[in-house]
Amino acid sequence: MKFSPLETPLRTIMTPGPVEVDPRVLRAMCTPILGQFDPAFTTIMNEVMEMLRQLFRTSNRWAYPVDGTSRAGIEALLCSIIEQGDKVLIPIYGRFGYLLTEICERYGAQVYTIECEWGNVFAPEEVIDEMKRVQPKIVAIVHGETSTGCMQPLEEIGRACREMDILLVVDAVATIGGTEVNADEWHFDGVIGGTQKCISVPSGMALITYNDRIEKVVLSRKKVERGIQTDSDRSILAAGKTIISNYFDLSQLQDYWGPRRLNHHTEATSMVYALREGLRIILEEGLTERFDRHRLHERALIAGIEAMGLSLFGEKKWKLPTVTCVNIPDGVDGESVRHMLLHEFGIEIASSFGPLHGKIWRIGTMGYSCRKENILKVLTSLEAVLVYHGVHVNKGEGVQEALKVYIEQSKAIGAGR
Repeated sequence: MKFSPLETPLRTIMTPGPVEVDPRVLRAMCTPILGQFDPAFTTIMNEVMEMLRQLFRTSNRWAYPVDGTSRAGIEALLCSIIEQGDKVLIPIYGRFGYLLTEICERYGAQVYTIECEWGNVFAPEEVIDEMKRVQPKIVAIVHGETSTGCMQPLEEIGRACREMDILLVVDAVATIGGTEVNADEWHFDGVIGGTQKCISVPSGMALITYNDRIEKVVLSRKKVERGIQTDSDRSILAAGKTIISNYFDLSQLQDYWGPRRLNHHTEATSMVYALREGLRIILEEGLTERFDRHRLHERALIAGIEAMGLSLFGEKKWKLPTVTCVNIPDGVDGESVRHMLLHEFGIEIASSFGPLHGKIWRIGTMGYSCRKENILKVLTSLEAVLVYHGVHVNKGEGVQEALKVYIEQSKAIGAGR
């Protein structure tokens, strides 16, 4: 069988991930391969670690990528600090809280959960009261839930965790690089990000940072070394529980990314190139300026959607700046709308999960996808598709309201000069 050369259609990707990749990142991926211990490459590794510290706003010694999707970073952090029977508290307000729960249970944790209705977040005191009741070793929580478009306030929870000597592990996959994530100021012990969302790098690496409180636990863990196991390790294995992953063992990854450069795995060099360029672009733009850009395009999108006559899902005060959830009008086949957007206009938006499946669309405004031309194209195309589906919309008003946001912003910038 003869296969033709690879050709993929051009898309405007406006999902909560993956998103469009900056062309400069794609060019960086064409850079010639270096050996993973070549001094030229280890210099790049060191630069990536320093850039990640700036991205996470941390002075942590450890900030590096884990090969694999965002989930790989979540698993690496959790499996490296959870021991059999450890208490872990997980507040769940969307799909990815359940993912944290499953991972913790697989590594033998005694998991406690609290839940709130999708579309809401927790009042910090709710979580803190449960921490006092459970007395967990770890609190694991999602910062931005792409399944609901909500963002959990964490500063007060982080302060309480530090006061109570509880480790706080935060899934910041949907927020890092798109809105404020202040690891040190908010007392995060471990944080996980991903490349495929606001970083605008292809999926395939998880970004992690963790402090000396996490490292202390990592280095104290009992490990199976040279085939010799302690009685405690044998009993855990007999119970069918994993002691620790080999691939995701942070103590081994530290030896690889640290000055010892011990061989752990063969590094995905092209992905490191891509990550370095993606991080360079972010820092060149400036974190504050980047967050302001995401807020601007979010504001324009919301203005357009509401002017069109559609409504948003969830409370605005808890809204995740990088994901906008739109209620599907009554009687409309949401998947038919998505299909037409993709095949007639080349635009991809997302559906949702669980109790929200078929009820909302999710539009991502992340990283390189978060651009004026994309916002205007989505609004124009969505209006056309909805009209085709017989939905009453305020024709032409959506794009006009979005344009007003952009024009007002331009005037404000001009007045400030």
